[in-house]
This record gives sequence, C-alpha cells and structure tokens, in this order.
Amino acid sequence: MKNAFLSVARVFRQEWHLMTHDVGLLVFFIVLPLTYPIVYTLIYNPEVVRDIPVVVVDECRSAASRQLVRQAAATQSFGLYGYASNMAEAKDMWADHDVYAILRIPSDFDRNIKIGEQSHATLYCDMSLLIRYRALMSSMTDLQIALAGDITSERVDMIGGSAAGFGQMPVESKSHFLGDTQQGFASFVIPGIIVLILQQSMLLGAGLLGATAKERRRRGGGVDPLDAGAGPVATVVGKALAYTVCYVPLTIYVLHFIPWMFALPHVGSAADYLPFILPLLLASAFLGQALVAFMKEREYVFLVVVFTSVIFLFLSGLTWPRYAMSPLWHGIGGIIPATWGVEGFIRINSNGATLAENAHPYLMMWALTAVYFVMAVAVRCFSQRRAQGMKAQAEG
Repeated sequence: MKNAFLSVARVFRQEWHLMTHDVGLLVFFIVLPLTYPIVYTLIYNPEVVRDIPVVVVDECRSAASRQLVRQAAATQSFGLYGYASNMAEAKDMWADHDVYAILRIPSDFDRNIKIGEQSHATLYCDMSLLIRYRALMSSMTDLQIALAGDITSERVDMIGGSAAGFGQMPVESKSHFLGDTQQGFASFVIPGIIVLILQQSMLLGAGLLGATAKERRRRGGGVDPLDAGAGPVATVVGKALAYTVCYVPLTIYVLHFIPWMFALPHVGSAADYLPFILPLLLASAFLGQALVAFMKEREYVFLVVVFTSVIFLFLSGLTWPRYAMSPLWHGIGGIIPATWGVEGFIRINSNGATLAENAHPYLMMWALTAVYFVMAVAVRCFSQRRAQGMKAQAEG
C-alpha cells in the first residue's frame, strides 16, 4: 500500500509539473474555463429579444384595428416598424430583412366583432430564429386573451346584463416558468453549457498531455524521458487526481460565481452541486486518458474533442429532450458524463433540488467513472507494452 501511494504521488507530482510548464495545456485547463462561460453568457444577454420589427397591413382601418395595433406595439416583443399598404409591400420589407413579422388585419375585422362573429387577425412570423417566433407568438397569445375578455365584457354590457366578472376570461391562464422566471435564453442554456465546458476542457487537456507523451516515446525509441515510471493503475490514478485538483477552484468559479455574476438562476446549495460534480470531473479525466488511444499527435486532440462538442451538446438534452430521442441516441447520450452532469446540475442550481433527489444521475456518473477508469488502465497497459516493443526494436 505504501509503494502504491508513493507511485501515485510520484505520478501526480510529475503530471503537475508537465501541466504547469505546457503553455498549450494551460490554455485549455485555465484560460478556456475562465473565459468561455463569460463569453457565452455575454452573447446570450440580454435574456430575451425585444422590439422585434413588425409591419402592419391594416385593411380594416377602423377604431378596433387601430386599438389592436396600439396594444400589440405596447408589448415588449412587438416593435412597430410601420404600415404597409398591401401584402406585396409588406413581403418586400420582409425580403429585405427590414421586418421579421407581418400583422395582417382583414377588412371585416371590425364588422365581425360588432355582429358577434369570430374575427381574425393573421400574424406571419419569420422562422429563421426560433427565439423570435416564440416571443412574438407568446405576446400575440396574451394580447388575444386580453382582447377576448374586453370584447366579452362589451357584449354583455350591450344586452343590458352585468359586465361584472366579464372583464377577463372565465378561466385565467398563468404561466410559471420553474427555474427560469425571466424566460431568458441565458438562464435556460448557460447552466448546462458551463457543465459541458468543464468536461470538454478536461478532455482537451488530458488528451493533449497523453498525445504529447506519445510523441516523446516515438522520438525516444519507446522511452519517455518524462515518464514517472509507475504501473498502469498508479499512472492513471495519479494523472486523474492531478487534473481533478487543478479543476477544483475552476469548478467553484464556473458553477458558483458565473451564475452569481450574471444573475442567472442560482438557488441550489454549494453543498449539493459541488459533491455532485466530483464524479463528472473524475469520469472526464479517465475518459480523456482512454481517448489517447485514438490520438497519435497533439493536433488530433482538437479534431476529436471539437468535433464531439456539438454532438455532446445535443445529446445532453439542452436543445432536445432526451426522452424524445431514439433508443440509439438516448443510449449514446447515457455514456457521456456531461449528459448526467447537465441534468443534475440544472435541477440543483435552477430548481433547488438536493443531492439525494439527484441520486440517479449521480450514481450514473460514478458508474461511468468506474467504466472509464478500466478503459484508461487498459489503454495505459497497451501503451506500455507497445513502448517496450519499440524500445526492444530500437536496441536490436
């Protein structure tokens, strides 16, 4: 046991030395986790889109249609660009990207309201950006509900009844956005992205160190002059501990201070999300060492990790729910540590869940930690045997 601990400590010390003297590695292990969360959050602020240019085609030109336009312009999403004389002119404005929506009020809008029939106003939305469409449709729906209540009240008053209680819909509709009270895009996506940043930067750094060691062995005829000379298990554990210790302050910064700095949802307890994220760091450290088997040179790290970043983002469930994925992609997402890390951290950080309430993703990350540990040891054993073969061939 003493020799095992000494071997792990020796690997830890050597790996720490390599980490602190490799400029490229410091970019991924230090600069990337420090700057990426800030850059992403600044890009997605302000949280919601406001004053989206909308052109109005008012074919009715009545008091009711003008009232509809005034109320639409008073919402935070509608930015009244102006009036168009007909749909052809409005389409030209749309084609020139002067506006992103067209509100068409038909000529019978006011007449239908007065005779008690259903009236229509059509909103044409640009679907090139879903967040614009969502904001416009949400505001239009709220406006429709308010107008329906006002018209109902007026009709009751006209027939001599009591308008009390008819100023609003019989069933009131309210939305409560759990974990994202501002309905903001940054509040929705950043808590998940910062977890993915931790994993990807860890994979980049671990892969970079492993690929660099391979290059040194090729140049040295199977001998790495900077190798600590420990067994496979001690090497894998020592490297993982070095990476994890380096990431402890970065993790606190990313998970605690980034939401605090930008006023993102942050109702969870640090006593819950910091222990929760530990198996994610360890699993990422072991996975990075296992992926070294596919990296012959330092440059290969960028191809592997950067290519998988977008895939991992989609599989995490941030942009599409995991329960709606096919069994194949659902299974692939389950073997990615960040998938479970994103799910659990959002529950803790945004909804105030406890570590006990996230037992499933927590245990899944520990299971992945064990699996990737075995894979990393197997890769290390293969690498050492291959290095011995290269050394013997060079000596022969």
